[in-house]
Amino acid sequence: MTPRERAVRAAETPRDRRTGDRQARAVRLGPRAIAALLLISAIGVVAIGWPLLAGADSGLAHSQDAPWLFAALLPLLVGVVVATIADSGLDAKAVAMLGVLAAVGAALRPLGAGTAGLEPMFFLMVLSGRVLGPGFGFVLGSVTMFASALLTGGVGPWMPFQMLSMGWFTMGAGLLPGPDRLRGRAELLMLAAYGGVAAFAYGTVMNLYGWTIVPGLGSGISFHPGDPLAENLVRFLAYCLATSLGWDLGRAVLTVALTLVVGGTLLKALRRATRRAAFEAQVTFDAPKA
Repeated sequence: MTPRERAVRAAETPRDRRTGDRQARAVRLGPRAIAALLLISAIGVVAIGWPLLAGADSGLAHSQDAPWLFAALLPLLVGVVVATIADSGLDAKAVAMLGVLAAVGAALRPLGAGTAGLEPMFFLMVLSGRVLGPGFGFVLGSVTMFASALLTGGVGPWMPFQMLSMGWFTMGAGLLPGPDRLRGRAELLMLAAYGGVAAFAYGTVMNLYGWTIVPGLGSGISFHPGDPLAENLVRFLAYCLATSLGWDLGRAVLTVALTLVVGGTLLKALRRATRRAAFEAQVTFDAPKA
């Protein structure tokens, strides 16, 4: 048995050896990776939601602070990757898989051209986050959105907020109950349900960014700086129903449909690639025999 085969064998659980069905496990998060994720998520929440709590005379500067947010986001994303590698012992193979999946996701985004919210990249992010885990899932979602923006010419002040939202979307799939608890059809149903709900959540977060800087369709659904939070939230709900419900519904339906139709095959392919890469297995070499 070669050192690589021993590494793959070491990554198997006793149950896998008995059944012959080796289950690739998501990359586990260590304390440094968790701290990096919490930091970048806190910055994102503040960056997106601060206008709701700001005073009427504070001024809204999303279009001006977006470059600063983007400048802070990139090194933090690298920090998540470095922390995950340091905690889990990952190597260049994991980074290579991250790059391949990001390229595929970026290529999928223009297929729907944003028509009625039909964006097929979302179902790939759900499945990838499930297999790779929350840490790499967050980085994958953010990098994929960045690459797709460059590919489609969608670079603008909204891009760092899209990167954060997609990172959270993909990370959430990695935080779902582990594959040892749910397998087969039950797992696909769970991923489809998550994809549908999270697709609406993604649209809601992006609406919050746009609603605070773009005038609404009328005074009844426009953002009023300095008004009580409850009143602004009611207007925001009306804004979402009036402007983006159809788009979010199309995104959710397509994500659910693709997950149920091709999700099983793609999950097997991703887990097979992850298992053969043996990210978390420690390779050892035997001393030469006399």
